[in-house]
Amino acid sequence: MGRRGEDLAHRYLEGHGLRVVARNYRAPGGTGEIDLVARDGETIVFVEVKSRATEEFGSPDRAVGTEKERHLLRAALDYVHRAEVDWETVRFDIVNVVFANPPAIEHRQDVLRWRR
Repeated sequence: MGRRGEDLAHRYLEGHGLRVVARNYRAPGGTGEIDLVARDGETIVFVEVKSRATEEFGSPDRAVGTEKERHLLRAALDYVHRAEVDWETVRFDIVNVVFANPPAIEHRQDVLRWRR
């Protein structure tokens, strides 16, 4: 389900003007993973994709807790360092995918904020 959700999110983002530049980016040492890295103009967008069969227990992004946020931050810091990107151009988004018929996709922008 996760891979299918990422595929749907990838197509959705590109259909809405973002350009996906990496999938499943992992920081060395396995300290974090980012599902999708995209460009939205000059902005680098780190995207966490959450997929569920239904919304019976709430929206999929409710599964993003403090530990997951720390892993995302570690991977993002590594990506920014390696790509020599200015932290001020970074945004964190979540894409919720619910496998209804047809699948429901919700793109939430700028949901996580950290100061460096």
